[in-house]
Amino acid sequence: MSERLYFRQLLSGRDFAVGDPVATQMVNFAYLIGDRETREAVVVDPAYAVGDLLDVLAADDMRLVGVLATHHHPDHVGGSMMGFELPGLAELLAQQPVPVHVNRDEAEWVRRVTNLSETDLTGHDHDDVLEVGAISIRMLHTPGHTPGSQCFLVDNRLVAGDTLFLEGCGRTDFPGGDADAMYRSLQQLAGLQGDPVVYPGHQYSTDASAPLSSVRQNNVVYRPRSLEEWRRLFAG
Repeated sequence: MSERLYFRQLLSGRDFAVGDPVATQMVNFAYLIGDRETREAVVVDPAYAVGDLLDVLAADDMRLVGVLATHHHPDHVGGSMMGFELPGLAELLAQQPVPVHVNRDEAEWVRRVTNLSETDLTGHDHDDVLEVGAISIRMLHTPGHTPGSQCFLVDNRLVAGDTLFLEGCGRTDFPGGDADAMYRSLQQLAGLQGDPVVYPGHQYSTDASAPLSSVRQNNVVYRPRSLEEWRRLFAG
């Protein structure tokens, strides 16, 4: 299905939300994933200038059919952050009423942050698969940064949200964070077959993506060889 896959990585402050100081500072990635033949697509983590993301889809002759949320933090789904009100899911759904796909353990968190209704959200379990046209997107529950953080595996690409960056991983000291769960989630991702390319939720490194094998070799979060060692190095 590689020839049918539509996949775009968009950086806030550069590819959308240009001139927005918060978007520029936070360097979030949003992703567009779809089927080039059916012209259906989903957006991952729409925030800031959601109209810009819809404009990119329209320019590419793609039709939005859903949203995938990696987790509930406002820089990924909109809401209040650092004294700012960030546009996100609520503003997107006002223009394009589509399902928002979340992990079941994250649904209530997303609802509180965005003020969406329960009927706007579609809850998923680990290893659920969402079909977008003929493109299959596998949902991986990766708690640690938040209780219902999830990553998406599509055509040997891993959209990792704030679970795994090319350098480091998501913080575990925010409400709902769990350092032990993060260790287990990182180990789960390390065991994925096929050496998928990691596409993170933020550009916290020079490169915007890298093979998982490279991330495992170079990322400090993969140095601990046990949960006890992880706790000593990262959970204190």
